[in-house]
Amino acid sequence: MGIFISLRITIECIVAALFFAAAFSATYVRILGILQSFGYSNKKLFGWAGKKNNALLLRETLLFMLCALSYAVISLCFSFAGSWAAVAALAAYLLFFILYAAADKKKALRSPVKFTPRIKRLYVVLFLVTAVLTYLSFTLLNFADYLINNNIFNLLRYLPLSLFPLLSLPIVALSNLVAKIYEVPRNRAFVRSAQKKLAERRAAGNFTVIGITGSYGKTSVKHILAAILSKKYRVLSTPRSHNTPLGLALTLNSADLSGYDIFIAEMGARHVGDIAELCGICPPDYSAITGVCPQHLESFGSVENIIKAKGEILSATKKRAVIAADCFEDFKDYACDKVPAACASEVECSCTGTAFTLTLGGEQRRVFTGLLGSHSAENIAIAARIAFELGMTADEIAAAAGETEYVEHRLQLIKNGGVNILDDGYNSNVKGAEEALNVLRLFGGEKTVVTPGLVELGILEESENYELGKRLVGLDHVILVGDTLVTPVKKGYLENGGNASALCVAPSLFAAEELLKGILKDGATVLFLNDLPDIY
Repeated sequence: MGIFISLRITIECIVAALFFAAAFSATYVRILGILQSFGYSNKKLFGWAGKKNNALLLRETLLFMLCALSYAVISLCFSFAGSWAAVAALAAYLLFFILYAAADKKKALRSPVKFTPRIKRLYVVLFLVTAVLTYLSFTLLNFADYLINNNIFNLLRYLPLSLFPLLSLPIVALSNLVAKIYEVPRNRAFVRSAQKKLAERRAAGNFTVIGITGSYGKTSVKHILAAILSKKYRVLSTPRSHNTPLGLALTLNSADLSGYDIFIAEMGARHVGDIAELCGICPPDYSAITGVCPQHLESFGSVENIIKAKGEILSATKKRAVIAADCFEDFKDYACDKVPAACASEVECSCTGTAFTLTLGGEQRRVFTGLLGSHSAENIAIAARIAFELGMTADEIAAAAGETEYVEHRLQLIKNGGVNILDDGYNSNVKGAEEALNVLRLFGGEKTVVTPGLVELGILEESENYELGKRLVGLDHVILVGDTLVTPVKKGYLENGGNASALCVAPSLFAAEELLKGILKDGATVLFLNDLPDIY
């Protein structure tokens, strides 16, 4: 009889653990998306969770309270079923875990979790870790029930499991550590494979590597440069914002390098040493620094460290570096052969594009591009100088620059019926925000901005968001998104003459889009300035 009871309890624990782990796993998606955005860094994940105004702990506490209360009520109501009432009451966890997951979906991620092979492997590990932890919990609680032998305890023996939502971050972090036992060596081998492949292609001759870094404009300059150079050369570039070691390695390992003459590598950084690591993977023949501002100040700690980090690309550059004119002096002490970007003067901006005079090699050409804003002229000037260094003529460069197309989510103009949409969702720096607002004011009709504020500015975050609020004064509608950064933006707006009736605060991007449906009219323009920042 004792063996039968033990077997029944063991089976009950296993089934209940799997049931619980499956239900609880549905609540992990958002945290996994955040972890993925942080490059699978547990340290950064906990740093994000501890940020002021982060609502994660509040949501988890609410989930814990709902689970605990509903479990207690159901188990007591079904007490006539004996010990099975405690098992039946686990349905309360399933219900609220699913509701929590559904609510999280409405709080849209700017970059939804990408179900890559790595994230799928992590999800499996996460499920198994959760299943093991819950099985141990079930076993201990059943053992306690056996020792205590109390009817109330028997009915409520699984109540402590309602604490699991409060442990979601530690459980994810633990699973990530377990997964890294396999992932870290695998990634190192993947990067070494890319290094070897690139070295073999360079040894074969006629192959040039260009590295691009900066606080802003990296992706835009890369896109423009690839478009210009493609008129004469076979060009491979990192896609989208793939600017990490794995991003570079993925691009190189996925391509047949014999089919290309040039590789353009975007290089991002949040700490001193990051650019040096990227240059170790693909040392650049030519490089570009697009500009310096307090972006990522939170992780760098100071503007001096930002300059030091960006300067690492100069130390690795083999031939020549092109540096944006407005930050050229910041890098004067580097021994690298460096030149300023081409000159973009007489800039004229409109809602249809940008015209400017490009001075290159003593020659001047008038260029018109469909790209919006004066910063587009500056980005083209940087790309133009690199193309000139690689042997293209001023005429070739000017003609190609005039054909450049929008970079996705970077002040991209989208026509939606009679409404103009300026999608600047992936630009979140101080300078980019100012330029985007200048472009918005070039359009006729009502003007609306949707923004959650600016991020990664460290000690400057509050003051710069206050200044952003000041710049919004005069627009017809201002919609602030979220609850993390909108307070200083709202304060800056209202204290400097902003119209309170024109201001709305929406809890999510989805809610902001619903508000827009009742605001936008034909001829109106809406600017999405920095899409919802997942990790802030």
